[in-house]
This record gives sequence, structure tokens and C-alpha cells, in this order.
Amino acid sequence: MTWAELHGVLRGRGLIRADDALGAEAAVGAIAGVAYDSRAVTKGQVFVALKGLHTDGTAFARDAIDRGAAVIVSEQPAPGGVRVPWAMVEDARLALALLAAEFYRHPSRDMQVVGITGTNGKTTTAYLIASIFEAAGVRSGILGTVAYRVGPGEDDKREAARTTPEAPDVQALLREMVDHGCGACAMEVSSHALSLRRVDGMTFAAAVFTNLTRDHLDFHADMESYFQAKRRLFEMLPRTAPSLLNVDDPRGALLADAGGKPVTYAINQSADITTGPLSFSLEGLSFDVRTPRGPLSVRSALVGRPNVYNILAAVAAASALDVPFDAIERGIRDLDGVPGRFEIVSTKKDEVTVVVDYAHTDDALRNLLETARPLTGGRLITVFGCGGDRDRTKRPLMGAVAGRLSDLIVITSDNPRSEDPNRIIEEIQRGITADTRKDSDQRVLTNVDRRGAIANAIELARAGDLVLIAGKGHEKYQVIGDRTLPFDDVAVAREALERRRTGVV
Repeated sequence: MTWAELHGVLRGRGLIRADDALGAEAAVGAIAGVAYDSRAVTKGQVFVALKGLHTDGTAFARDAIDRGAAVIVSEQPAPGGVRVPWAMVEDARLALALLAAEFYRHPSRDMQVVGITGTNGKTTTAYLIASIFEAAGVRSGILGTVAYRVGPGEDDKREAARTTPEAPDVQALLREMVDHGCGACAMEVSSHALSLRRVDGMTFAAAVFTNLTRDHLDFHADMESYFQAKRRLFEMLPRTAPSLLNVDDPRGALLADAGGKPVTYAINQSADITTGPLSFSLEGLSFDVRTPRGPLSVRSALVGRPNVYNILAAVAAASALDVPFDAIERGIRDLDGVPGRFEIVSTKKDEVTVVVDYAHTDDALRNLLETARPLTGGRLITVFGCGGDRDRTKRPLMGAVAGRLSDLIVITSDNPRSEDPNRIIEEIQRGITADTRKDSDQRVLTNVDRRGAIANAIELARAGDLVLIAGKGHEKYQVIGDRTLPFDDVAVAREALERRRTGVV
């Protein structure tokens, strides 16, 4: 692909403001790729200089040129002495997305990509949709928080650096999926990605809205800005593509006019997709689903009411895309679980139940505790913390939720990053007041060492208690200061359970 072809894409969208004296369509040979990090530039690539929160990528253009960049795209004019084509654009992030989609030959047009957005439930919904497609004989990739899966083999899994990667990475992963024979992709689409235009230029076959609760207010100015970012996914939909909306969340109905063809789902409200009576246990879920195409029967190993919503979202998407009902039922049944999502790590040999979950907002923690409460005959013990350098306003809110719904609380570190973990713990404790405590006998412990906190909780548990370890879920690391250290809640909990069983301290 030549720079003239890529330049034509930007010109066609009216993004070009000015080109340098060499001419942006100068012959520079075949373009080898599209890059946004100067440190990763290789010979023959286009380097797009992005404006960040603290630094403008244009400052690294000379470094990119030294590494072999053939063309620079920036919102700033070229400095003196630059001897490669330099295109000045209105919006470098949009330019990056459009260039990446064009360079990788628009892979989203060659498969059914289902975009899933919302605060909670994206990951599980993505796994459910992918499992349903697989049951229907359609190989499906996954892009999301836990991992990027581009094909059927273990070697086809990539570690997920973020929920939705930058546009060139998204397009490269989708192209890999197509090359591996994938006909579908279930893709989590974060509000950051939508705000930063990482998925512009894509074609979505359907889009799902799970819910909207407080999160990411360190990035978005307020809840309305957060919602408007989510809305962009639906505005990108083709007119006939289904938009699957949870109308038990009041924001769901507000998306009906955003784009696509709305299909609603709910448990409590009147909707296109809804449930019959629900059956809950630690072994899973059982219920019937009513759809415009007729009823179907759900049997799932997933646990709790939040997963009913995730299943309804997956059923709504698959049904709207004309997946056969037997494949929908089989795909839901075949999914044993999702890493770090109500993951039961104890065994029948243990006298206590231990669950690891990714819940890291006050609403997600409330859902988790309300799910767990009817499933335990003993006490509910909660281990959690809050991430550093992130939305501080949710810390006392999470403390208040734990205070209302737990019998014993162990507050610890999450990923404190550059913040003092003791200060984070203090801010969480502010939410646990006399008004928010479950009862006067409730114990609140603190342990800044997460490994020690998990061990404390499991040691203090009595037979029949349920221990919830919340916040990190599938993550295999902990970020403390400028260090990223190996840490796995599941492995640490299993070690503590083994010590409990054997009596070895």
C-alpha cells in the first residue's frame, strides 16, 4: 500500500490541513505499517503523532524519522529541516484510526464484530457471545479485558494490555482473526476507546449496552460525559444493525435513537427479550428466555443475578443476528466460567467457599455481595481495595457498600500505583460509618499487604462462610510504585486454602 492511497483516505474525510513542500503524495515506496509510538517505529512506517494528556507526540517525530519513519502525520506543522512527507491533520486520533483500518484492509467488514460497552458485564457477555458463535460453527475471536483471542489454538491468545487497544493494534488483531478463519469477534469497547477514537473506521454488526454506573470519573468529566462516550458506539452502527439495550438501566432507553435497530432486554421492565422465573445456586443458573423469535431454555454454570443480564445480552445479540436457538442454548451451556468473574477457587474438600471477582466499582461490588449473600449459610467476608491514580470518589462508596452487606471486611491494597496504599485504605474506611455498617458487631480489618489480607480472611473464616476477594479478578500482577510485580488472587487464595486444610502455617 502506498502513501498516496493512505493520504487519499485522509483527504477524502477532509482531515488534511496542510502538506509539506515535498508533497504528501511523494513516492516513498510501499508503506510498511502505521505506528503511534516512536520507540516502536520500523523502516517504512507512517508515524502518527498523538496528543496525550501531558505530551504531544510531535515531540518524538524526529526520533521516529531516525528509526525509519517514511511519513509523519501530526496536528502540528513540520519543524524546519524535516525531509520526509509531513501531513498536518485536524484530528490525529481519527487519522490514526482511518489509516489503520485502510492499511489492514478493513477486517471488520469480513466478519461479524459485536461491540459490547457498559460499566459492568462486558467481559462475561463477550465470552458468552463468542461461545454461542462457536456452538453455531462460526469461529470467534475475542478482544477484551482478560485476553485477545485471535484463533483456535493456545498460541493464538495474546495478553491484554488494555480492554480496547489502540487503533492499529485493534485492526492488526482483527486481521489476524480473519486470517485464522474467524467469522465473528466479540469485542469489549471501553469508554476510553470511544473517546479516543480507537474504533473509528470499524464496521460493527451489532452493539450491546450492559449498564452504566459510576466509574472512570478520573478520565470523564462527569457521568453525562461518560454516557456520551458510550453512546458513540451506537452512533457508529449501520442503520440495520441491531443495538441491544438493557432497559432495566434507565440509560438504556436513551440509546434507542442513537443508531442501529434497537432490541431491548430486561428482567424487571417490559422488553423484547426477558426472563421467566429464575433459579440460582452455586452450581449455576436455570431459566427460560422469551424472545420475539420464540422461547428458549437457559442452563448455565455462571452464578448470580448479574449473569442473568449478561446472558440476556448475549441471547439478544445472537437472536438478532439470526443464530439458531439450539446453538444459543448450547453456547451458553458450554461456557464453564470466565477468568476472575465469580470464579470459585475453593473445592468440595474445603469447609469454606472462596470466590475471586473483578468487581472494582461500588455498583459491581454491590452486585457481587448481593449475589453471594443468598448462596452462603454462614458469614460473608469481603477482601478488597481500590486502585491508585484512578477515580478517588468511588473509594468511600465501595467502603459503604462493603459495610452494608458484609459481616467481616478486610481492606487491603489493589494496584496502588504511585499513591500511598495506606491513604487509599483510609479513604475507603471513611465510607464505613455507623449508618452504613451492617451491624454493631461487624469487624473491619486492614492489611496493606494483599497476600496477608487474603490469608487473614481465609484463616478467620468459619465452616460455611463465603470469602469474596474483589477488585483484581483475572489480573496476574500488582502495580506498586513504578514496579509491576507478579500477583494472582486465585493462586494466593488456593495457597491459603491449602494451608487451612493441612494446618500448615
